[in-house]
Amino acid sequence: MKGFIDFIRTQGVVGLAVGFILGGAVSGVVKSIVDDIVNPLLGLVLGQAEGLMEATFMIGDATIKYGNLINTLINFIVIAGVVYFGVKSLGLDKLDKKD
Repeated sequence: MKGFIDFIRTQGVVGLAVGFILGGAVSGVVKSIVDDIVNPLLGLVLGQAEGLMEATFMIGDATIKYGNLINTLINFIVIAGVVYFGVKSLGLDKLDKKD
């Protein structure tokens, strides 16, 4: 059993598991905040009254939907920040054994 625990601590499995669990737990909340609050406000600032998700521009006959990309980037940044600060504040980054 000691070998198994050492393997888990050495390979960073604890940190990976914590990040995965926290990321999954907060992603729904973050998506709702970004979709329902941040995107409409950014849409107003950018002149897209229907919200950021509908922001597009045309190049010839092609429609470039950049609003969805911005939405995805905002979601990623917020989730990454929540996971990072959550792991740091709980001290879970110290569970993995350093080489």
